[in-house]
Amino acid sequence: MTHDPAGMSGKDLIFAALRHQQTPRVPWVPFAGVHAGKLLGYTAHEVLTDPDKLFEALLAVNRTYDPDGQPVVFDLQIEAEILGCELLWVDKAPPTVASHPLAADMHMPSRLPEPTDGRLPMILDTMRRMKDEVGEHTALYGLVTGALTLASHLRGTEIFMDMYDHPEFLEQLLTYARDVAKRVAGFYLDAGMDVIAFVDPLVSQISPRHFDKLLSDPYKELFAYVRERGAFSSFFVCGDATKNIDAMCRTHPDSISIDENINLVTAREITERHNITIGGNIPLTTHMLLGNQQDNMKFVVDMLDRVDSRNFILAPGCDMPYDVPAENVVGVVQAVRDPEGTRVMLANYHAESLDLDAVQLPDYADLDKPLVEVFTLDSDTCAACSYMKDAAQRATRELGGRVELVEYKFTEKANVARVVKMGVKNLPSIYVNGQLKYSSLIPSNRELVEVLERYLED
Repeated sequence: MTHDPAGMSGKDLIFAALRHQQTPRVPWVPFAGVHAGKLLGYTAHEVLTDPDKLFEALLAVNRTYDPDGQPVVFDLQIEAEILGCELLWVDKAPPTVASHPLAADMHMPSRLPEPTDGRLPMILDTMRRMKDEVGEHTALYGLVTGALTLASHLRGTEIFMDMYDHPEFLEQLLTYARDVAKRVAGFYLDAGMDVIAFVDPLVSQISPRHFDKLLSDPYKELFAYVRERGAFSSFFVCGDATKNIDAMCRTHPDSISIDENINLVTAREITERHNITIGGNIPLTTHMLLGNQQDNMKFVVDMLDRVDSRNFILAPGCDMPYDVPAENVVGVVQAVRDPEGTRVMLANYHAESLDLDAVQLPDYADLDKPLVEVFTLDSDTCAACSYMKDAAQRATRELGGRVELVEYKFTEKANVARVVKMGVKNLPSIYVNGQLKYSSLIPSNRELVEVLERYLED
């Protein structure tokens, strides 16, 4: 555990940042969800189902990465599982939702979670143990699935058509999802969490108009509730949500967390107008997973040169991939703790360039059938990416094999080069025959089928 020269613990630094005070250095929060298991050789399934292994892994994160703040669990399927969604488990990522109870049945649920439901007993017990063990010097984060993402887990991709076809049903479903989120947040606060982060990746997939209509009031209520309970709040979004940053700020969270799809400097100009702390946004794949230690150190010191330390918390853009090399995260810690010394160390360092010549693009003008390319961070771990891929799969299935579909995950170095060569600006995105059709916006099934049918007619 490191104390700042001013005598502040890491927890003190996080609290000061969330109170919008100047801090002697930038605080640091590693979003080490299933990656925590990697440190001890545990699978994602083990750390997300075994309380002792989860606790041991979290302590390993605390020792190795010296965090100022730390999440206890990063799994956006906890509430969905309790509410009837079936999960698909893999070894190196959180589970994904495999079934949607409301996909074909538009009844309105009413049951709210109890602290004895699903994996909540394990999570609440681990939160209390972490509070006792490290809570004096580390701010602990409880992560709650956001309203739109939880609603989409229950409804499936139909939710994007509901915005137009069944708006009243969707508003009621989001009210229910808000109530679930509020209840789970209450459990986490009772267990001693200092910061409640509502994680809603799908916010990046809707327009500001839909945000104001559907999500503004639910989130205002959620953040007011956390404030009334004497804790801090964060609004965590993934994907290019630049268009919604101002609307998010108007729901009055203490902080907003963003990923690498958003320009931090641009977003910070917006959050500063509202005096809201911003967190982020170390790139998960190009730097943390696929880069080396120096790449990560350089990213951090370059970022610190661009932003003021006030109202800023350094963090990965989202949940760290399982296989991130520990030395890369240690490099981040070194850079944020000693930026001046790190600059000296990196004085002559130049990052390795991508081999774009090795990327062979299809001959889009001479394809046998239309080609749908889905570019994702990783559809196994990114909710928005998963729903983008599902939308593409559903549309191509409906067209009976007349359309080809391929996914390129940003977690593979060859695909990083492909993204650069293609000029892909934001993830997730859908391209058809090499042309961008959807960027950080998930199409309805009807809309995407109509687009593909036009290509079939050409």
